[in-house]
Amino acid sequence: MTALHRDRTPGTPDPAPAPEQAFVCSGAGAGEAFVCGIDFGGTKIALATARPDGTVLASDRLITDAREGAVQAVRRAVAATRELVAHTVAATGGHCAAVGAVSPGIVLPDRILLAPNVPGWQDLALATMLCDGLGLEPGRVAVGNDAKAAALAESRWGALRGADPAILLTAGTGIAAAIVLGGRVLNGAHGAAGEIGYLLRGRDDTGFGAGRAPLEEYTSGIGLGTRGSEMLGREVDAAALFADPDPRVRALVDEALDELAVHVANLAIALDVERIAVTGGLMHSAPRVLAALCARVRAGVPFPPVVVRARFLQDAALRGALSLAAELLRSPGAGAGVASSAGRA
Repeated sequence: MTALHRDRTPGTPDPAPAPEQAFVCSGAGAGEAFVCGIDFGGTKIALATARPDGTVLASDRLITDAREGAVQAVRRAVAATRELVAHTVAATGGHCAAVGAVSPGIVLPDRILLAPNVPGWQDLALATMLCDGLGLEPGRVAVGNDAKAAALAESRWGALRGADPAILLTAGTGIAAAIVLGGRVLNGAHGAAGEIGYLLRGRDDTGFGAGRAPLEEYTSGIGLGTRGSEMLGREVDAAALFADPDPRVRALVDEALDELAVHVANLAIALDVERIAVTGGLMHSAPRVLAALCARVRAGVPFPPVVVRARFLQDAALRGALSLAAELLRSPGAGAGVASSAGRA
């Protein structure tokens, strides 16, 4: 486990309370409430504690170790969460009142659809495992999709605050768009609202039925890396392609960005949104990404929304997990507006 990153007052005793004493939901002397967030990714698991207003208190990071399967990843995350919470209790005198967790895919009570590439992830009953591992009541744990939860964080604390309808576009390893409507994040009939990576690019595209995600394959970081590597005959990633002055490479990137921008503009037309915030790994080249999106939106949308950089670029999903937990404190069950499930089903 990596070193804990804690904001501690000098002189605070380091010995933390026993983990089983760290999760206190009520009672005299419990101190100020804080929340904990867990971001389950394919390569890393990020954790943080924060005040209900989103101010981060402490954080930690683990390697997912995907080859060893899903169950061990969750178990190690639970152990790290208990330790992080215990350290936060020691530093603040507070108590952890709620936990939020996010994952790629559609998080259902007993499984995760469209799951990341971690063996067994699709079979996880994530909320139940967290409740059992942390010893929390179901109403104190919310789980959901990472991109949708990130949109909730942006609408509460970030670049989408006060905008409605609004979109958080995630442009990175994958492509997704989370829609904020009426102060909540649109879930959809099956939890798949905003999965624009599956959008068809043309009449000949077969899409999901053929095991494909056409827009994501063409415009995501992984898609760009794959197509760029084929063109250049050597292994390259999206970051290298964005920095490459070769005219062929510039054309490949520009075409991908314009393709993405067309679909974003169509989404803006369909929803008549007020603001679009953009996050994800491709925002390492933010000026180029935003320029492409703005050009299409201004030219093609009758009432063009403002397109801005998201507030949370490096830790959007983790901030989303914290926002799910904070929503439980605001109104028990409110996290279900973005989460696929909150606590046990």
